Amino acid sequence: MITANQLLAHAVGDYVLQTDWMANAKTTRSLATLAHAATYILPFLFLTSSPKVLLVIGGTHFIIDRFRLARYLVWVRNYPWPGSKPWAECRATGFSHGMPPYMSAWLLIIVDNIIHVVINGAAISYIS
Repeated sequence: MITANQLLAHAVGDYVLQTDWMANAKTTRSLATLAHAATYILPFLFLTSSPKVLLVIGGTHFIIDRFRLARYLVWVRNYPWPGSKPWAECRATGFSHGMPPYMSAWLLIIVDNIIHVVINGAAISYIS
């Protein structure tokens, strides 16, 4: 179960503690992603002291953000059939160029946040 405290920890870690440098470089430079993942887990220290849980939260956050995995989920959800939009056309956000840029950016952010929140909730609930 995902709690309000988990949502708050996610919001603080992903938005309040993330610097411009981290946000702009995390998909191209592992050091920026590592710095972001390390600061991201800080609010979760108020919710758990389990090294395993913190490793799952920080490790998955690193992988998801570094490789922008949400865009793959968006693309697979939208275009899983033969003859659908090629990946080359959808690489930036998972959406085709026909989607307005502001909308594809925000929908990608929403999908990314949902992935993080679900993983965090599962880690806190089920890993001891």
